[in-house]
Amino acid sequence: MTFPTYDQLPINPKYPKGSAWGVWGDNDNLGTLNHLTPERVANAAKCIKTGKRFPLNWNLEYPNPTFFKRETLQHHIKELHDGIYFDDYYDNFNTQTSSQWDGLRHFSYTPAKLFYNGVTGDNIRLNTSTTNDRLGINYIAEVGIVGRAILLDYGRWAEVNNPTFNPFDPYQITMAELDQVAEAQNVKIETGDILLLRTGWTAKYEKGGPDIKHFSVDDFPACAGVKACEDTYRWFWDHRISAVATDAIPVESLPFNIDDCCRK
Repeated sequence: MTFPTYDQLPINPKYPKGSAWGVWGDNDNLGTLNHLTPERVANAAKCIKTGKRFPLNWNLEYPNPTFFKRETLQHHIKELHDGIYFDDYYDNFNTQTSSQWDGLRHFSYTPAKLFYNGVTGDNIRLNTSTTNDRLGINYIAEVGIVGRAILLDYGRWAEVNNPTFNPFDPYQITMAELDQVAEAQNVKIETGDILLLRTGWTAKYEKGGPDIKHFSVDDFPACAGVKACEDTYRWFWDHRISAVATDAIPVESLPFNIDDCCRK
């Protein structure tokens, strides 16, 4: 198919402005992860040079105290048969508390309170007459998120080029800056890439100190991230990024306008 540019969205005027609804069909549950075709995954495997492995997840116990009044994980070890073997189990395990992938039913297009491809809140709520499993994270788990990842290390770039940058400030990273980071770090963006954006937020948080105390009590704690605006949406879409992950609280700068943010 001829893939639409951002400025050609939506593909049908009945869909919200700038939305990708219907691009991969009205019943799609994957969104831009459809860019991860078998051919692109196979090509990504050719990038492996040393075989070194790097965990990208944060500890399940972080952050502690939690943000946004989410539950605090409790880890238990259960001894069985006089120590012949042990089981681990968790109480209060909120999958949104530590690092996670957001599924497409996590955040709606807020002006209409509709999710990707027009899925409604009643489709997501349990035990309603229209409950279904549309947009569940299970669809992503079934195919996996496997492809070529690229790292844009804004935090390291900023040490020289934006020395006053503080990941705990609500700094808005522009796409012009990300282009400069990519050029400085010799990163060429390809269709289907998984973008890893490092701000330095996690490293600063793990150092502790008085600067982190407010995060657990603020409704929207200040945090650096990309600028939520048309230029950003266009940059991600036209580069055909399949997914994005960051070391900060959200992808976009906090606090944000709930009706005009990257997640909607």
